[in-house]
Amino acid sequence: MYAPERQQAILRLARESGRVDVPSLAEEFQVTAETVRRDLKTLDRAGLLRRVHGGAIPAGRLDFEPDLAERDAVAIDEKERIAAAALGELPTDGSVIIDAGSTAARLAAAIPLDAHLTVVTHALPVAARLADHPGIALHLVGGRVRHRTRAAVDAWALNAYSEINADVVFLATNGFSPKGGLTTPDLAEAAVKRAMISAARRVVLLADSAKFGQEHFARFGDLAQVDLLITDTGLGSDDALAIEGQGTEVVRA
Repeated sequence: MYAPERQQAILRLARESGRVDVPSLAEEFQVTAETVRRDLKTLDRAGLLRRVHGGAIPAGRLDFEPDLAERDAVAIDEKERIAAAALGELPTDGSVIIDAGSTAARLAAAIPLDAHLTVVTHALPVAARLADHPGIALHLVGGRVRHRTRAAVDAWALNAYSEINADVVFLATNGFSPKGGLTTPDLAEAAVKRAMISAARRVVLLADSAKFGQEHFARFGDLAQVDLLITDTGLGSDDALAIEGQGTEVVRA
């Protein structure tokens, strides 16, 4: 296959799935990762794709937001490791806020049965996982539920979080970087995340490395507001150091 043919195929895959990554493309077309990176660079220069950490997304799709079920099927091993590492950040007999997101839902599912916590969440999947937990006092924040994230947003959710002072918030994001900060495609989701940051004494960000370098439409915070980032080993050492330069501790699970 000639380079222009391969690039057209890469563009088609990106438009169909919303994102492509270097390792998968290299395997798909039986070429080296460096060849794929050159293809992505060519498509980026042509304005057809936008390069992000580890791959690319269609140009003009920085607001692309896959459905929760789609996100739950991506980077499964990494998310499991992140959730397991996050268990060590749970306070003893304390209070936590758990954000919406596939990794946050895995954390909720992994909370031990002997844990005693007050948990606040606006995410229906998180609430469903904790509703029968014997040691958890669960508080479900209400509001308009977004179908893509199964999370409550708007005034009811914002008012509820304004009345909370939790020990820890386990935060999710669609994109993060030292320069771009914390971003998500939806303004209503961003407002809720901003309120959650203000509602806790400690902020723990749960984000797999594929989100590094991505910048979406709505910015809701800076890495300087994050006490601890728990990610996976796909985040390079130099990138981890850049994040730590913002004052954020980094754990690569």
